[in-house]
Amino acid sequence: MPIALTTLSIRLLAALAIAGFGAVLTGTANAEDTTATDKIETAATTTDVKVPAAEGTVDVAKLMEAGPLPEMSIGKDDAKVTIIEYMSMTCPHCARFHTTVFDAIKEKYVDSGKVKFVLREFPLDSRATAAIMLARCAAKDQYFPMVSALFRAQGTWATAEDGRAALLQMSKLAGFTQETFEACLTNQKLLDDVVATREKGAKDYGVDSTPTFFVNGSRYTGEMGVAEMSAIIDAAE
Repeated sequence: MPIALTTLSIRLLAALAIAGFGAVLTGTANAEDTTATDKIETAATTTDVKVPAAEGTVDVAKLMEAGPLPEMSIGKDDAKVTIIEYMSMTCPHCARFHTTVFDAIKEKYVDSGKVKFVLREFPLDSRATAAIMLARCAAKDQYFPMVSALFRAQGTWATAEDGRAALLQMSKLAGFTQETFEACLTNQKLLDDVVATREKGAKDYGVDSTPTFFVNGSRYTGEMGVAEMSAIIDAAE
């Protein structure tokens, strides 16, 4: 079952609709990734797609060095292709990838054992930091489902006038209480580790925008459609 359709994701999205959180709320929070590359997404039906050129490479052994936080990944450890995505929860480009591309790539390559997919935090603002901290505070097997649910509802919490209240609402639907919500967001070590993950990505691997993908060490930035991502994976196998 695609991650976006897990019980947690369905419960969160349904409850948000019932509670009236479906409309985008305007406010001062920055939900736009001003540093992201504005690539036009290629339609999933495109055939004979030319493999996009890599923008650089990083030694895979270096790239896979242990970081400040435990690695969050899906797929077999011995998969021939490893994809690492640096993302920000308030990045609309990242949200589009996770709502229109990710499930298809997961079904085609991760579930078949060809790809290991790793998510790493690269928050671009304080609200993105808070959101990913909450995903980290959820049960380990709920990290990917909560990330998916947050991306799908990005328009409701990322630009809400009261972002804290909007995130609290979503967190309660994921099983948090007021106390565990507050404990998560005041966890200084977790905050420091999230920031350190971003800094390591920037310093060691040259990450400067979201989303940034590394496919077996080759770096690609900006949005990609299913066809583009598939072409890169097929060439890397």
